[in-house]
Amino acid sequence: MNNFYDSSDEDEDESYEETPADPRDPGETFLPEEAVYRFDLAGMHRERFAGLPVRELDDGVPSRPDQVAWLVTDETGFGFEDDKDDTALADELDHLLRRVNPAQVTALAVTGHGAANAPRLLAQHARRLTGLRSVFLGYIEREHWEISWIRHGDITPLLEAYPRLERLEVRGSQGLELRPVTHEHLKVLRFESGGLPGAVVRAVGASTFPALEHLELWLGVEQYGGDTTAADLDGILSGTGLPALKRLGLRDSERQDDVAAAVAAAPVVGRLEELSLGMGALTDRGAEALLSGQPLTHLRVLDLRHHFLSDAMAPRVLDALPGVAVDLGEQQRAEDDGWMYVAVTE
Repeated sequence: MNNFYDSSDEDEDESYEETPADPRDPGETFLPEEAVYRFDLAGMHRERFAGLPVRELDDGVPSRPDQVAWLVTDETGFGFEDDKDDTALADELDHLLRRVNPAQVTALAVTGHGAANAPRLLAQHARRLTGLRSVFLGYIEREHWEISWIRHGDITPLLEAYPRLERLEVRGSQGLELRPVTHEHLKVLRFESGGLPGAVVRAVGASTFPALEHLELWLGVEQYGGDTTAADLDGILSGTGLPALKRLGLRDSERQDDVAAAVAAAPVVGRLEELSLGMGALTDRGAEALLSGQPLTHLRVLDLRHHFLSDAMAPRVLDALPGVAVDLGEQQRAEDDGWMYVAVTE
């Protein structure tokens, strides 16, 4: 059977249990946060990035430095003050590049107070980091910081300085900025946030990414900066700057019904293989819009996991898409006051 429906959310075992991360790469399909991040007694943390194990310099230099994702952080610990003068992050990066041939660094995960300054700092090292293809900004464990605490700046300089970058992932959205760009080689662009600014979403839609295959936005809620409206998605949904797009995720939105209605008539949908509208407050209204819109039978995967569909609507979606792997797991129930929560906010 290709589709999946799970209404057993209320029966989940709440006892502690270690859970490994899903072995699949989140840049090749759509996974919920708890699948991407391993959960154990140390907290919820991510162990792989861009298909590579994450490694700190203290763990030693392997014989193939290009086969790991290097974790770069400031050494001042975690807190609320940024590394305003770049010092800590700059020193840590210099330390790495003294021990490892810069040309052999293919993937970097940046965390700590310097995350907001990382795009500008990495841009300064572009002539040395000639093999860099993947960057993660805001690589911070849930047990240390809430996602809404992670500070960023303008990430545009990173894309401009690395025209051969293939993957960019950003966790957190406080202070996040992006200007429209043209980037010929980027294949994966992911934003994990509890509130993605509409200005960033519009900038993505105004950009040109000829090679982009996977685009994923956790839109979040307005309380944490997620002021994106359905109209802000117009550039993305037109598909004009995304000719190679295969997987589109517009996830984790408190306005998920409006997003679904916009997607139902979007030109970009006809060439997608996977579509995710999960993690948000999707109700029967949004599902009805999808069913009455353009055909979705060409999709390989439709991810609606974490939703508020009724027991009557969920089977209708499955019946309408018999050849599609539809994920309707984690059926939620609205609170007594009608409030519906998204998967990731704070």
